[in-house]
Amino acid sequence: MIERVSTLELFFDLVFVFTITQLTGVLAHDPDLLHLLRVAVMLAIIFWMYGGYVWLTNAVAANTAARRLVLLGGMAGFLLLSLAVPDAFDGGGLGFGLAYAVVVLVHIALFTRTQRVRSARDLARIGLLNVAGAALIVLGGALGGIPQLILWILVPLVWWLVATYRQLSGAFEIGAVHFVERHGLVLIIAIGESLIALALGLGDLKLGPALAAVAVLGLALSACLWWTYFGGDDTGAEHALTAAPRERRGRLAIEAFGHAYLGLLLGVIAIAAGLEGGAHHPFGPLAVGYAVALGGGVALYLASDAWFRWRLRIGRPGHRALAAIPALATIALGLWTAVAQVAALVVVFAVLFAVESRRSADDSIESLHER
Repeated sequence: MIERVSTLELFFDLVFVFTITQLTGVLAHDPDLLHLLRVAVMLAIIFWMYGGYVWLTNAVAANTAARRLVLLGGMAGFLLLSLAVPDAFDGGGLGFGLAYAVVVLVHIALFTRTQRVRSARDLARIGLLNVAGAALIVLGGALGGIPQLILWILVPLVWWLVATYRQLSGAFEIGAVHFVERHGLVLIIAIGESLIALALGLGDLKLGPALAAVAVLGLALSACLWWTYFGGDDTGAEHALTAAPRERRGRLAIEAFGHAYLGLLLGVIAIAAGLEGGAHHPFGPLAVGYAVALGGGVALYLASDAWFRWRLRIGRPGHRALAAIPALATIALGLWTAVAQVAALVVVFAVLFAVESRRSADDSIESLHER
């Protein structure tokens, strides 16, 4: 059983997160509904195979030269895929699809080395599902236009639904410690990318008290994203996944670390795009698209974390879901000034954490009284 994440896997995650950076750039350049849809579709496609590689390294340790070289080949595929993201819907869809095919084929090559699959039939079914999807993505990229968008929406939709409800996720044994840690690493790196997006935007301005305050506020917002998940959800998820019966562990993993995590990452992308859009003029009004990206991104992040908690039966998901409402309300402040919206979002998180802390203390007191 693989217990800890290796440095090669961390290296792999750094390459993967470049796709998050590229997707953020697409949305930051054109913060409208069409580009949000495109970003969501590409993220769903890309994150499916990122998850595939997490399941892969959870089952197959990259502890030989041959395996490491194959995994490095998968990293090369993700790098090429990242470079194709900005033009994927503007004539570069075929390149995106071919790079994705490389990612899928390398994944299959290394997965044949695992013994932690219930049967060769299970492996063949998943491999065929991935190859068929990759072929349709290549076809969509070659066709372009509306056919591309339709195919690229349908493929990940089928993938996520089939893997969950056809029990393909139950074909594998899961090492909970490694699985949770690996997903946590990619999330924290993505959150760090959102802070970098703000810092790069502020880099063109002269440092002074006002700019310092904006930078600290941006850091505070990123810290709130970190605290929301890493303040206990990661350890709670590890315990929940470990305690789950083996036959249910796969489905829990794909719903919590697949479906819910997809929302977490899309939320981070939207937040980063909003921060990037407001960084150049932090004391001026935000364009509607950037204000919606900021408030909507935080709301999606909170709602997805609530879903994550609910699925694993950890914490109090209701508080997180309710906090998404005032997060959306901050959009109005962003239309007045960017810094006001960021400050308001930090306040939303602060109130949420205070309420949760109070409820946790009350629960502890009630538990003592019951004893």
